[in-house]
Amino acid sequence: MDRKPDEKYPPIEPYEHGMLDVGEGNLVYWEACGNPDGKPALVVHGGPGSGCKERPRQYFDPDHYRVVLFDQRGCGRSTPHASDPAADMRYNTTDRLIADMERLRVHLGISTWLLYGGSWGSTLILAYAEQYPERVSEIVIPAVTTTRRSEIDWLYRGAGRIFPEAWDLFRAGVPEAEGDATPDVLAAYARRLESPDAGVREKATADWCAWEDAVLSQEAYTGPPPYSGRPGRAQQALVRICSHYFSHGAWLEEGQLIRDAGRLTGIPGVLVHGRFDLGGPLITAWELAKAWPDAELTVIDGAGHLGGPATSRAVLAALDRFARQ
Repeated sequence: MDRKPDEKYPPIEPYEHGMLDVGEGNLVYWEACGNPDGKPALVVHGGPGSGCKERPRQYFDPDHYRVVLFDQRGCGRSTPHASDPAADMRYNTTDRLIADMERLRVHLGISTWLLYGGSWGSTLILAYAEQYPERVSEIVIPAVTTTRRSEIDWLYRGAGRIFPEAWDLFRAGVPEAEGDATPDVLAAYARRLESPDAGVREKATADWCAWEDAVLSQEAYTGPPPYSGRPGRAQQALVRICSHYFSHGAWLEEGQLIRDAGRLTGIPGVLVHGRFDLGGPLITAWELAKAWPDAELTVIDGAGHLGGPATSRAVLAALDRFARQ
């Protein structure tokens, strides 16, 4: 398809979609776009709990790619939805999301696929790829995170050194938490998101989103704030899932994804990271690139967690290159 190198592809609609029964009462929404006979690629969204969006479809050449997107458990169009207090979060864990991805691959009859996604999506991509390296052809990650407890501590406490006013308000949202230890503060938010009182859940959601927006407030973006600008139902699901995952360290051993990056040997990877990403500082991408023999790291000066034109150009170039391999 003809286009300028720095232009995204035109919007496309799915040619098929469905709800995959992944067990424990959960149905996961999925969709496929582009060329049914093209190179398979899976888009893994962030959050956790943000749901898949239309925009990532435009990074893939629709003539060459069979692009699969899905909503992880509890968010988007998947059911039960985490905004419903009756949804049981015990069945929403990292190992279950990995199993859901593998079940989806088998369901669609895909042998190997390229994995694309950033932020929390990169954590889930790395966890899946280190467990099933034979199923992964390439990986493209903008905004690298591995959800180490040190990374969680930076995002929900350390960044308060830059935004002390906002962090004080975030901490004040859970006065019952003992001290300022990150696990305790996040666990207190997670408990509030489980409250039978809708007012308590809504206040905790608003406080969490205000902090997340503060961390991204120095970045250039158009439209509503990235977190508090979401519809209410989507906000509650996002914050409930985020607080659930991060208060448990995503059920990952500290540093395991970088420690086990040798399992990715032979998988070409492209890492694209903004130098001024305050949500996920560059050091994680740097350390991962050193531990993963086949990874290329591109640092985008002037960009942050949300990326920008230069980030998009780097992602498009990588996906165009892999489309023909």
